[in-house]
Amino acid sequence: MFAIAGLMALGTVIDQGEAPSHYFEQFPEDNPVFGFITWRWILTPGFDHMFSSPVFLGLLALLAASLMACTFTTQLPMVKVAKRWSFMSSGGSIRKQDFAESLPRASIQDLGVILMGAGYEVFTKGPSLYAFKGLAGRYAPIGVHVAMIFVMAGATLSATGSFKGSVDVPQGLNFVIGDIMKPKGIFSVAPDVFNTEVHVNRFYMEYYDSGEVSQFYSDLSLFDLDGKEVMRRTIKVNDPLRYGGITIYQTDWGFSALQVKKNGEGPFNLAMAPLQLNGNKKLYGTFLPLQDSDSSGVKGISMLARDLQSIVLYDQDGKFVGVRRPSSKLPIEINGNEILIEDAIGSTGLDLKTDPGIPIVYAGFGALMLTTCISYLSHAQVCANTQLPLSWLSSTSTVLTITNFWFTLLLVMGAARRNYSSCRREVQSSQN
Repeated sequence: MFAIAGLMALGTVIDQGEAPSHYFEQFPEDNPVFGFITWRWILTPGFDHMFSSPVFLGLLALLAASLMACTFTTQLPMVKVAKRWSFMSSGGSIRKQDFAESLPRASIQDLGVILMGAGYEVFTKGPSLYAFKGLAGRYAPIGVHVAMIFVMAGATLSATGSFKGSVDVPQGLNFVIGDIMKPKGIFSVAPDVFNTEVHVNRFYMEYYDSGEVSQFYSDLSLFDLDGKEVMRRTIKVNDPLRYGGITIYQTDWGFSALQVKKNGEGPFNLAMAPLQLNGNKKLYGTFLPLQDSDSSGVKGISMLARDLQSIVLYDQDGKFVGVRRPSSKLPIEINGNEILIEDAIGSTGLDLKTDPGIPIVYAGFGALMLTTCISYLSHAQVCANTQLPLSWLSSTSTVLTITNFWFTLLLVMGAARRNYSSCRREVQSSQN
């Protein structure tokens, strides 16, 4: 388990799923990280896909085998022993226990009533009594093992049977799900829903008072092979769309194009190009030529934008002219030309994935939490007999038994897996 935890931690440090060239740059052989880690240490064992690498999956298989072996060789036999009714009738058996005490004023009948009130299941056979409670605590470790196996099985299925893809789509355009999805493992099987076509009806953003982007939305429609709309939904960050086992996440945004009119002509669709900036800030730019593009030294109007709500315009000499919002429909004159910003067309950044192991993992974690709580229930056993010629009360870590001499002296033997002192008090209370 420590090896698995170590590999999981390593998988969070090493970038996962990148192209080999990325690891060539990050872990070069001429300048190893920590003096010895190069790209060979990453790519050869498959640590660029840590959670589907043979090393990681092999360790999971070993852990699952170990849990199954422990279940069949240890836990199941303990449950079988705990389920047996142990009517103690031998004084020698009582003497072997760790604890013995006589209860001169107790009786089998009183003991049975007291134990039933304490939550025990009580059984009698002639002059003997057997009682137990907390048997679920014996089954719980088996449930814990099964739950852990479910979690590992689900994680393995996720790592080897999933698909994943990313796409940037301008508003108004379509894409087919299967065209962008890539398998993550050898058990990845494409479902029929991969033929579904996704249409971006609208992409829009909300802003803080400071002008920074606060949230962005995509209005999506899904169409089957017959062109019938099977779903329409608006998604946003942390509010994905789910359909047929595929989840579509809103993850990014971009600036696709500006629709511009020049002197009443157009509109012209001007592609917006991303410009390099320090940090995570975004900036897009485009250019509207004012003369024949075949001539040398073409001059025109430059337009810059940080988002979809404001466009900054510069004349052919690079001087600032003004700012226009696409929604204002107000023209601006630049170098003798009337320019009107008709619309700003954004593009939505979407991540798509299928993960057949998620239901199994969730079920496993739910069962793990439940069985872990149940495992803290104490399993206790109590036995009594009224025909022994000696007065002994004894206890072990597994069985507590009580015995009475000629109905006047009750001798008890027993134990609990947890909370032993409570079990002993419950037995001794039969004297009162």
